[in-house]
Amino acid sequence: MNLKAISKLYPSIIRYTEDGGGFDEQGNQIVIDMDAVNSWVDPDQYKDDRLKEYPPITDYIDGVVKGDQAQIDAYIAACQAVKAKYPKV
Repeated sequence: MNLKAISKLYPSIIRYTEDGGGFDEQGNQIVIDMDAVNSWVDPDQYKDDRLKEYPPITDYIDGVVKGDQAQIDAYIAACQAVKAKYPKV
């Protein structure tokens, strides 16, 4: 069950059930449209994807400390490649 999608599509739900339902603060049952949940696309997913692939910041810092412009440029290019691979939606 995609709880992030459910919480975005149904912000009033405070408790979920295994059968695809939920309840609000007053105990009212809310029926969840699982097709809508399953087709939901996280607009912030690119942030997580980028974090997994960015090179370590220590590569950049090492280049700055050594005064190695080629290393700094390589780090920036690697970051730009990740940004191009996972653009903002």
